[in-house]
Amino acid sequence: MNSNLRLEEENDFRTVENLTGKAFWDVYKPGCDEHFVLHNLRNSPNFITRLDFVAELDGKVVGNIVYSKCSVVSDIGKTQEALTFGPVGVLPAYQGQGIGSLLIRNTLQLAGQMGYKAVLIFGNPAYYHRFGFEAAQKFAISTAEGENFDAFMVKELTAGSLQGISGRLFLDDVFFNIDQDELERYDSTFPPKEKRVTDTQLTKG
Repeated sequence: MNSNLRLEEENDFRTVENLTGKAFWDVYKPGCDEHFVLHNLRNSPNFITRLDFVAELDGKVVGNIVYSKCSVVSDIGKTQEALTFGPVGVLPAYQGQGIGSLLIRNTLQLAGQMGYKAVLIFGNPAYYHRFGFEAAQKFAISTAEGENFDAFMVKELTAGSLQGISGRLFLDDVFFNIDQDELERYDSTFPPKEKRVTDTQLTKG
């Protein structure tokens, strides 16, 4: 798969948000909100434009990854900056061809070169372990609610970069504060798609 990676440009925004909606539609719930989160995340001071990449195939944008800053706050209130990525989207017709892996591997390397210490994510361990992600609990890092589970993972961008760092992870509010009325209005600007309940949703729920 000969994909070309490049930084996203402003005239890609609409295409990438439509791509993201297609990538996540009906995967975790009927419809999705990942494309709306991406739309709002662009306006956040935590959004990192230097890690906002698209994948092109024959001149067509088929995938995207974005990063934002997050914080690990210790029990005594010490804050350490880290990163999270997502959404990571690939058009359904191009999934399973290594495009997502290419986006992830290249941007993780760049993030390390930029001096960031670690990336924390929520995802499928069977998929993300191949990139070096490990259970966050190993590093004494929990969610903002103080929880740990297999899908909560971290990757040190340089060996030992999380030494002495522990606490609770806090992400940008844009991931949680989703106004459903605004989402519906936003969705209406794209070609209509039917929302369906699937066995996949029930399994992942």
